[in-house]
Amino acid sequence: MGIPGSGLAKGLAVTLRTMTRKSHTAQYPDAQPELPPRTRGVIGLFEENCTVCMLCARECPDWCIYIDSHKETVPPAAPGGRERSRNVLDRFAIDFALCMYCGICIEVCPFDALFWSPEFEYAEEDIRDLTHERDKLREWMWTVPAPPALDPRAEEPKELAAARKAADKLAAAEAAQAAEAERGSAGPGGTAGNGNGNRNRNGNGSGTEHGNGAAS
Repeated sequence: MGIPGSGLAKGLAVTLRTMTRKSHTAQYPDAQPELPPRTRGVIGLFEENCTVCMLCARECPDWCIYIDSHKETVPPAAPGGRERSRNVLDRFAIDFALCMYCGICIEVCPFDALFWSPEFEYAEEDIRDLTHERDKLREWMWTVPAPPALDPRAEEPKELAAARKAADKLAAAEAAQAAEAERGSAGPGGTAGNGNGNRNRNGNGSGTEHGNGAAS
């Protein structure tokens, strides 16, 4: 049998020990939580990059992505060319009641049309309302955080190196062409100038020698 009042004493001791510590309680929703940048909230759609390849819908293990499209004929880019056909997106929806947030659809997208958004306030009273259409998915794209800055010590991307090499080659070709044009325009004048200069130098030299010789 314990000492009478020991439980009250332990409770007061816990209260005294914790009352001086900093509180971690956040008054949500008045205070929004600070989420990590790689938080998996919802999936945003960048519609301009979507080519309706259906790869995300086929790879989704939950079959929660619904895509509808139709084909459209595009006129030839050049006269005499052939008409082309392209897929036009009609519907892109994700059922977040089925989604298990694995991110496979984002990883397999070859055109960077899907992104993780930290948005988490999308609860609905009816589970059928958790199927969000492309307008809502596009709206969530504005909440996708910017990619982190590159490490200054990181290796330069191959695309930038190739672009810089092509730009340097083009600049060298333009400089060589400009130098060639300058030599072509200055050729006749330069020859005349040298000839005048030689004549002046020869004439002065001859006059001086003759003058000196006559004086002597």
